[in-house]
Amino acid sequence: MSRKRLRLYLVLATVVVLGIAATLILRALNEELVFFRSPTEVASNRPDAGSLFRLGGLVESGTVEKQGEVVSFSVTDLSNAVTVSYRGLLPDLFREGQGVIVEGAFDDSGQFVAREVLAKHDETYMPPEVAKALKESGRWQETEGKTQPAGSQ
Repeated sequence: MSRKRLRLYLVLATVVVLGIAATLILRALNEELVFFRSPTEVASNRPDAGSLFRLGGLVESGTVEKQGEVVSFSVTDLSNAVTVSYRGLLPDLFREGQGVIVEGAFDDSGQFVAREVLAKHDETYMPPEVAKALKESGRWQETEGKTQPAGSQ
């Protein structure tokens, strides 16, 4: 076997191994990838049952209901709302009118079941779409260089 042919086989083997490694890495990352959606996006294009995603917005006033360990509430971007069911302890900062991000999926009955709830304490968790909707509705106020929902001080 000549040196040229040996070098060609070595390059081909390297390309195949790198291709397999890249495929495995991309598959692993794709399984852990969680998309973010606003209630309006969910209303216009509802994800399939079992499809994991993050939903962000404000906890709608008057919608928090506790039934034993299960808490249900609505997340809104002031245009649309999605009812969420969560089993477990809520973050200390969770309250009506406060920003929230919930991670979960719709079940077979069409109910959004959250597996994690993150309550925001400042504008860090506020999705741009929700902030824009709040500004347009007048429920967003500027205070000392920071932006926050009106009445959340």
